[in-house]
Formats: sequence, C-alpha cells, structure tokens
Amino acid sequence: MVCPHAAAPSCHGKLTLIAAGLLVGGAAIGYFIGQKLAKNKARCNHHVKLNTDKVVDTVDIEDVGEKKAYCRCWKSKKWPLCDGSHTAHNKESGDNVGPLVVKGKPAPAES
Repeated sequence: MVCPHAAAPSCHGKLTLIAAGLLVGGAAIGYFIGQKLAKNKARCNHHVKLNTDKVVDTVDIEDVGEKKAYCRCWKSKKWPLCDGSHTAHNKESGDNVGPLVVKGKPAPAES
C-alpha cells in the first residue's frame, strides 16, 4: 500500500503498526501451531489403550513357555507381543528399538 504524499507521516505510522501487528500475529499463530505439532510428535504410543492413563500389562512367567518377544516400539498390531513392526519404525526414524525377549527356563531333562 502506497501512501499519498500529502498524508505521508501519519500514513507511514499506520502502515508500520499494521505490519508490526501482522508480524506479531503470524509469530503467535506459528508458535501455537508448532506447540501443537510438537506435542503430537512427542507421543510414542499412537495405537495401544489410548483411553488409559498408563499402559500396564502383566504376564505370568508360567505363560511364557520357551520364549516370547514383547513389543517396545508401540507399533505392534499384536500388542503386547512383537510382530516385527519395529523394523519399519527403525528405518523411518533412525531409531534402534527392538523387542523385549523373555526366555522361560528349559524343562528339566528326564532321566
């Protein structure tokens, strides 16, 4: 917007205030959008039991059998068991997460 020569001093002041207001408003909007996006990215669990405050699963050691792999990347479709989804997660994110492997005691040898 160009100011006419006759009203130049007051017009330039108004344009400066408008520009400053737009700059501050844009910065505030950008800040709040950035905060919202960062909050969503900080979450590691996007699928499992989202309606609870804390996800806790208990497994009896007798149910483990010989060996079981439990998910630690929160991407498994067979939660709490690992289905190998961490492989794709690691490629996408550069992470190095893997499953928790629990081994049961082998059965004693019969004599």
